[in-house]
Amino acid sequence: MILTFDHVQVSIPAGELEKALDFYIGVLGFTRVPKPADMRQTGAWLTAGQVNFHLGEEEKFGASSLAHPALRVDNFQALVRLSEQNGLKVRVDNGPAGFLRGSIWDPFGNRIELMQKL
Repeated sequence: MILTFDHVQVSIPAGELEKALDFYIGVLGFTRVPKPADMRQTGAWLTAGQVNFHLGEEEKFGASSLAHPALRVDNFQALVRLSEQNGLKVRVDNGPAGFLRGSIWDPFGNRIELMQKL
């Protein structure tokens, strides 16, 4: 039986880790944590609250037009403003009822949905 998510992995282009960290740490507020020594793949592991996020570098990178993680946030408007200030693509959506919801895109075209319960 499934209990919960352990982590979500998002692909980034090979060689672009620092640019990715600028976004995921600088805009979204994740903290970088060490990967276990026996994990040899490139990329980074990040955490924020109970959310574990992995960045995986891919030589043949291509952002998905539909697949995305959805993050529950405590200040939707502040994240939208910060994303706009950093020149990122932002879209604010309607509903579902009881939520502020929208999406931002990382520098590589990965969609990140943001949801704040009202």
